[in-house]
Amino acid sequence: MIKIHNNRNEIEHALDYMEEEFQKLKLNQQDSTVAMLTAEEFLVCLMDHAPQDSQIEITFWRMFGNVTLSMTAQGEEFDITESQSIPGDIAVDEIDADMENAIRNLILRARSDSFRYKNKAHKNSIQISIKRSERMQLYLTLGALLLSVILGIAFKTALPGYVQNALDTYLLSPVKTMFLNALKMIIGPVVFFSIVSCLSQFENLHDLGKVGAKVMGMYLFTTVLAILVGFGTFAVFSPGSPLLADMVTDAADATIATASTTQVSILDTIVNIVPSNFVQPFLDADMLQIIFMAVLCGIAVGLIGDYSKTLKNFFEACNELFLTITSLIVKVIPLAVLCSMTSLIMTTGNDTLLAIAGFFGTFVAALAVMLCIYALLVLLIARLNPLYFLQKHAPVMLTNFSLGSSNAAMPFNINSCKKLGFPSKICSFSIPLGATINMDGSCIYMAVAGL
Repeated sequence: MIKIHNNRNEIEHALDYMEEEFQKLKLNQQDSTVAMLTAEEFLVCLMDHAPQDSQIEITFWRMFGNVTLSMTAQGEEFDITESQSIPGDIAVDEIDADMENAIRNLILRARSDSFRYKNKAHKNSIQISIKRSERMQLYLTLGALLLSVILGIAFKTALPGYVQNALDTYLLSPVKTMFLNALKMIIGPVVFFSIVSCLSQFENLHDLGKVGAKVMGMYLFTTVLAILVGFGTFAVFSPGSPLLADMVTDAADATIATASTTQVSILDTIVNIVPSNFVQPFLDADMLQIIFMAVLCGIAVGLIGDYSKTLKNFFEACNELFLTITSLIVKVIPLAVLCSMTSLIMTTGNDTLLAIAGFFGTFVAALAVMLCIYALLVLLIARLNPLYFLQKHAPVMLTNFSLGSSNAAMPFNINSCKKLGFPSKICSFSIPLGATINMDGSCIYMAVAGL
């Protein structure tokens, strides 16, 4: 932290301090330049509205990998997005004041999502987000998980039964249900527009067929491996207790009885991939039918000539829209985890909780085995160093682990793959498709949970 006087001669000293801190953060050149420009503009704004010779405090805050620059000074409240006066001694030669004002406003508006301004007790305060940790979502989710265990045990011990039921009925379960409904709402549009916008980039159907065959072949292969891993891990650990079979409810009995008499035909499954209308698959969240329509639309967009470019832009815009909505929804995952786990611990018997803990440990062990298999495939098939690959992809993997949903993780995975150098049309096709039909984690889960 440093304190400077509201004097134009102090600006250089403040900027030197900020530059030293940015170097410690090891920001790349582009991010460092943008951060310096933004910080300088906000510093000038504070000086313009602070009393002469008053002090301006500049502080860097670090927490859980996030870095925030805070600047405070006495002064009246002002609109930070409006044009500010330009001191003559720092104006750039050959650029008049109007042009410099326009540049300043452009910088401030471009960074509008990364700063907060407030005025309290005649003190202006600006906080700029310099670096956002990719693991913040993981930290929040793990913190919510730990807090839910504490709250669940406390509520179960201290509250009477009717209060527990009321808390679960009117607060915990509704939050969990609303979050799951929001995810279900967004899955269909995300998968549809992602695949359509991707396939429309393929000008040659032969290339699309080659990519699709390789992707589908790999997905089927890893799905079989995931099922075998689930069976094998269960055989090693054998979690659960046969005594819990006596606790099966009437509803579960009815479900088991229905499942035992249900006939599933492969032919019917293939036939039902083709929907009878365009809207019903979205209403039913039938992902196979949605994928079929997306593939059909994606291929057709590239074949319609003059209208192709317009439709490509439309589908790409819709894709960005729904991926952004997904990113907004997943921000409340820590709250959903808190409510869901608190409800589970508070309303579940101790014997059942122990069985669930054993199941969870087995499931995590199976995921670790599957991760080792992926690393081996990266080495043998892609001829890449799996440790280097995992190191580059680790931050996103940790985020995805906290999300617990392939569909919620799609925006993060797509961005990560683009940073790793994968062509956009490959990852935009394979990731939405894989989130729907290559759920290896779900295969492991169902194998272990079923047994």
